[in-house]
Amino acid sequence: MTERSPAVAAAIEGELRLLDPVVRASAEVLGAMLHPEFREIGTSGRLWERDTIITALTTPDPGAPRPGPLTATRMRGEQLASDLVHLTFDTESRGLRSHRSSLWRLSATGWLLYFHQATPFIDDPFAEV
Repeated sequence: MTERSPAVAAAIEGELRLLDPVVRASAEVLGAMLHPEFREIGTSGRLWERDTIITALTTPDPGAPRPGPLTATRMRGEQLASDLVHLTFDTESRGLRSHRSSLWRLSATGWLLYFHQATPFIDDPFAEV
């Protein structure tokens, strides 16, 4: 097994923080962790921008069910450049499982999530363990 670079470790730490419901409920914390040019393609296929995802996560909608806690598995990372890390992992929340991919960029304030994509799946018999 190869040792993780400090950049990969920082990106994994950030990604795990973003799975924390307390972090996801704080516009201030999310704003500090998301790159100014952040974009996400969600499990629904919707394209999210930084401000809209922060608002969606932190503004309670009484008519919508709150997402459950996310459990991450099979998280791996690779440092693609001195300022860029790619992470892949799977999540599960209330029976919805998704393959996920994130790009983290180094900025003057540290590692920030630049791009994220989630693709739902039912079973993946060909997935690498």
